[in-house]
Amino acid sequence: MFISPMLLQTAPGPFSHSDFIYEPKIDGHRMIYSQQAGNVRLYTRHENDCTRQYPELQLPFDDDVILDGEVACVDPDTGVSDFESVMSRFQARKQDKIQQLTTTLPAYYGIFDILHYKGQDLTGLPLLHRKEILAGLPLPSGSFGVVPHVDGAGEALFQQIEARGMEGIVGKRKNSLYEIGRRSNAWQKIINWTYAEVYITGYRKQEFGWLAAVPDPSGRLRPAGVIEYGTSTIHRQAFRKMAPQLVKFEDKEFVHLEPRLRAKVRMRNWTKSGMLRSPVFSEFIV
Repeated sequence: MFISPMLLQTAPGPFSHSDFIYEPKIDGHRMIYSQQAGNVRLYTRHENDCTRQYPELQLPFDDDVILDGEVACVDPDTGVSDFESVMSRFQARKQDKIQQLTTTLPAYYGIFDILHYKGQDLTGLPLLHRKEILAGLPLPSGSFGVVPHVDGAGEALFQQIEARGMEGIVGKRKNSLYEIGRRSNAWQKIINWTYAEVYITGYRKQEFGWLAAVPDPSGRLRPAGVIEYGTSTIHRQAFRKMAPQLVKFEDKEFVHLEPRLRAKVRMRNWTKSGMLRSPVFSEFIV
């Protein structure tokens, strides 16, 4: 049984409040664990069945249950989750490859909510009550864990997360009910952004997107991704005035520009291949 997960709003920055608890944000992908009549199914937030990708997470609990959490691949030395590794697990399709990855990139399920248990719908209970039930749930193996939380001290937790280079934190109202399929201010994510300065070297012809490039060790510019978010109407208007003067050439998808425009972007992190992960425009650099 799939339950569409409750979604998070984005807070402008870390905050502390006695009405909230705070959890570390795991850098993986959202997953609903469903056990009905002893049958285990795993779903992404968009209801894609990903059961076969994670054999080590198909273990049953003592009773039927529906859980909300994040599946991740965690570095055993640092305890930090790695998004690219879990994407390798998620995208694997061949059974022999999947079995190999259970050893080389084992998956971990960080549980932060319990939605159904022993046939009872728990979504109408306050969050802290659901947390109490979750804390008493026997886990089937070391591949499962309950995400810890702190009471009220969001800024202190964020400082620890920032120091360890983790993704961020999530603040949740203690009395919040589980709002199925809705994005709610009762749950707020605070991202530990990384910042970079880039050159804008072109733009898409169809849907919006600015090509970003950064210098390599030799000083030459190399592609680093596409900026799709964060620009205001004023930023786009300013860009449209400047771009015609900088055109070098065009191809089927892009108009390529002289690298004269610079911008500051925020992002989740750098990928292992040196690309910007989920870049968001902040400002032009003049």
